[in-house]
Amino acid sequence: AVVSTQSTGLGETISLVPYRPHHVPKYHGWMQDKELRELTASEPLSLEEEFEMQKSWATDEDKLTFIILNGTEISESREAEESRMIGDENLLFLFSPDYGEINIMVAEKKFLRSGVASEALTLMMNYASEKLPVVKFSAKITNTNLASMRFFEKNNFVRISESEVFQETTYELDTWDFTLTSLTAVTYPF
Repeated sequence: AVVSTQSTGLGETISLVPYRPHHVPKYHGWMQDKELRELTASEPLSLEEEFEMQKSWATDEDKLTFIILNGTEISESREAEESRMIGDENLLFLFSPDYGEINIMVAEKKFLRSGVASEALTLMMNYASEKLPVVKFSAKITNTNLASMRFFEKNNFVRISESEVFQETTYELDTWDFTLTSLTAVTYPF
């Protein structure tokens, strides 16, 4: 999947911006939280490893990674943007360019259950449906992450399998099973 790393998606209350090096320190700080790592099935990385991971994700054509920002204004500086970071969202093309696996993490606790994850999900699915050949979305959730399971079920994803070996449940949604809304995109300034 060839995607633009210069696009920014603007929603009603959030923005999605490409994951850039200036986001890494705050992201790394989030990933020091053991509970967050367990919920996202993530391994602890050093700051240097996190910078390498960001670089690899930015150049990998099978991955699309955005940082979720609170608000829809375009930040005037990297510092202002960093202060608005609340999570991240990924779209992975592991099997086929028309099958995208979505991952969403709301890392700032005050934004949990506020609707930003649903808005981020809608923005990403709209982007993928309009700009990429995606016809099916999936989400793999750690079996202990009941809140994420409820989230994807609430957003019309259907449970299709559960793996005892990997301790995860897979959900899917066909693109024709959700309503496309208008997408506002601007060129990313940094």
